[in-house]
Amino acid sequence: MHKIFPFLQVFTNKEYNTSILKSDIIAGITVGVVLIPQAIAYALLMGVPPIYGLYACLVPLLLYAFFGTSRQLSIGPVAVTAILVMSGVSQLADPFTDKFVELVLFSGVLIGVLQIIMSVLRMGFLVNLISQPVISGFISAAAIIIIVSQLKEGLGLDIPRFAHTHQTIWYAIRHLLEINWLAFGICMFSIAVILILKKWKRSFPGALTVLVITTIAAYAFDLNTMGVAIIKDVPKGLPVFMVPEMSYDTMMALIPSVLTVTFIGYVGSIGIAKSLEMKNRDHIIRPNQELFALGIAKVIGAFFQAVPSSGSYSRSAINDEAGGKTTMSSIIAAIMVILSLLFLTSFFYYIPNATLAAIILVSVFGLINFSEAKYLFKLRRRDFIVMIITFVGTLAFGVEKGIFIGVILSFIFLQYYSSRPHIAELVNIPGTTYYRNINRFPDAMQSPDYLIIRFDNQLYFGNSSYFKDTIQEYISARDPLPKFLILDNTNMHDIDSTGLHVLEDIFQYLDDLEIQLLMVGTIGPVRDFLKRSGFTDRLGVDHYYLTIDDAVGYAENRTEHQEVHTAAVQFNKNRRSFLD
Repeated sequence: MHKIFPFLQVFTNKEYNTSILKSDIIAGITVGVVLIPQAIAYALLMGVPPIYGLYACLVPLLLYAFFGTSRQLSIGPVAVTAILVMSGVSQLADPFTDKFVELVLFSGVLIGVLQIIMSVLRMGFLVNLISQPVISGFISAAAIIIIVSQLKEGLGLDIPRFAHTHQTIWYAIRHLLEINWLAFGICMFSIAVILILKKWKRSFPGALTVLVITTIAAYAFDLNTMGVAIIKDVPKGLPVFMVPEMSYDTMMALIPSVLTVTFIGYVGSIGIAKSLEMKNRDHIIRPNQELFALGIAKVIGAFFQAVPSSGSYSRSAINDEAGGKTTMSSIIAAIMVILSLLFLTSFFYYIPNATLAAIILVSVFGLINFSEAKYLFKLRRRDFIVMIITFVGTLAFGVEKGIFIGVILSFIFLQYYSSRPHIAELVNIPGTTYYRNINRFPDAMQSPDYLIIRFDNQLYFGNSSYFKDTIQEYISARDPLPKFLILDNTNMHDIDSTGLHVLEDIFQYLDDLEIQLLMVGTIGPVRDFLKRSGFTDRLGVDHYYLTIDDAVGYAENRTEHQEVHTAAVQFNKNRRSFLD
């Protein structure tokens, strides 16, 4: 039961006491006062009325508290998920319409179902298909798209909805003289106050502070009559159960954005959860259970009018800094939202949209990762290229296409470098039994009798031709030809049927040149494969050695193949999976 409902550990843990409960209550209240204004702001960013952002902080938050394995992760509406949903669903309906809301809720159901399926099938590993440079480039570009999307509210301009970011920027530049300076001033004031308060104390509710100040000002001075947009009516009360409209055609149209939100949302959430796990070391994150918790929160949440939610880094960090010890803090935060929906919605009427834009802008400024780009440029250029192309592709072609470009480019680089793996000629370091790369130890001795080659990858269809060509080049470069080729297999962790055919070709090629092939350090799974294929017997069991030194001893002195070396051809016929 603890595995299915990690929350039960709170009640069965003898160490849980009133002191920890007090910490959870304080953290929950702190997160709640930050969550409410962010939920309203991110709902507008997603293209739905503010009330749906608040609904997303109830059922999903409570369900994650029961099923999630992270004790500090705070889920709810987040900027990146909001822009992803907005981008995908807006192709099917206009934002802020009933049809659009229906599609957003249906998207939540689909995302949740997909995450639950992945959890049941233990497919959490699939998120590893998205590399860190792709995520960094995508999120940085998404942050800029979000910033540009807030120009309308931040500047008080009536900007039409464009398909591309640069069109919005160009329109804003051409209409700068039409800025509503009052709305712009509210936005700048809100940003300044939030940043100052955050610098003073990170957990202080700066967003709530500016929300209260600007809302009072909007009410007192009737700012909406001066062109300052306000959010107006927010329905009172808790969400009711309703089934969003669903159809097969709609599902197929939503699949691209559903897949993107599923993977990006989970990668972000699990990344936050893992970082908090490493910091606190008081719980263990189980990725597949996290998938289930996030999925069930979205599915059931959608039937209570909750838009898709994900883990929030800022709120999770605040939860942790405020002393949150268990998911009880999330339950307290949800209670704060319930109280707001029951008693405070009438006060939301005069909230300026410019203030909400400021809250969004402050939250996404830090997502533009200049330091990561600089780090990757110094560390590995191909990762830097992937990040930049993902960044540019997302800005130019949209969020779904941008991340798809990044993933494809990552696999192209992966395949390219996997098809040309590192191959080294090894030589003996004088006075030792160690054999290392001749390019790193040019003064080491090279024997005319044998050639030692180490192949640093699996041998499969993608690199088998390169492996064969390289071996032949090494042999052709030797004059006179060596009597032995010693193949160090310690780093060859797998081999497929194509690799086997190439290995047989090399064996025949060497045999025609009267060169003996000696195999060294072949690991168990590869030994099993070679034995099943018959290659072990064709080569001869006396041509397999545990160490290079043993093979060299045979090549130099023709020492007998001792009984101890039978371990070099050990075969395990029982340990074989269905796909092996």
